[in-house]
Amino acid sequence: MNKIQKLFKEEVNILSVYFTAGYPNLHDTTETILTLQDTGVKLIEVGMPYSDPMADGETIQKSSALAIQNGMTLDILFDQLEAIIDQVTVPLVFMGYLNQWMQYGIEKFCVRAKKVGISGLIIPDLPLDIYQEEFKEIIKTNGLTISFLITPNTSNQRIALAARLSSAFLYVVSQSSITGSSKEFSTEQIAYFQRIKELKISTPTVLGFGISDASSYHQACQYANGAIIGSAFIRALKKDNLNKSIRDFIGGILK
Repeated sequence: MNKIQKLFKEEVNILSVYFTAGYPNLHDTTETILTLQDTGVKLIEVGMPYSDPMADGETIQKSSALAIQNGMTLDILFDQLEAIIDQVTVPLVFMGYLNQWMQYGIEKFCVRAKKVGISGLIIPDLPLDIYQEEFKEIIKTNGLTISFLITPNTSNQRIALAARLSSAFLYVVSQSSITGSSKEFSTEQIAYFQRIKELKISTPTVLGFGISDASSYHQACQYANGAIIGSAFIRALKKDNLNKSIRDFIGGILK
């Protein structure tokens, strides 16, 4: 059983944190992962910096641009993860874009991802049909999982398909916009979360976009198996005191 699949069988109210690899400094990736693990985060999403992150808001876009400016590449990221593979116990997920994946080489990417301890992938712009036709088997063969995204505009039929194809969890996007653009849930969003719950899908769900503090985290966990925090975490990172800024932020969420 994959690490992520095991996690969702054993835990509830899972806190997942997204950060951009190579931000704020090129070699901060490993410290960020190990500190997040030490503070009680159960699932870590490692953002692969990309020049055109279309699903991401200003905060993540800027962190991605700075990481690229710092010199981050996929090969460097793989090397960083390989250096700490024996220390990491929480599941790691790569989040990035289809073009990055294809330019690196699909099989080469999957083989190396498995080798450095990656458990899952989130590729927001990967169409469901293309995944089934071209990528499903190679992901499965390398022991990786994949999670697809749904939004308030996704039909129930499409939700059911995305849930069935998601071998880790279904990523429930809380709003029909980019990341980092909301601080609290509206009545419309809550109705959407209720709709997802009422579908009684068997795939675990994690709610993301707009989760920024302890209140929104705990509220999200009422409607899903866990919640993802990204933009708010990145904004909290301090270049000159990374460890303390991570501990202070996560401590505030899990208090």
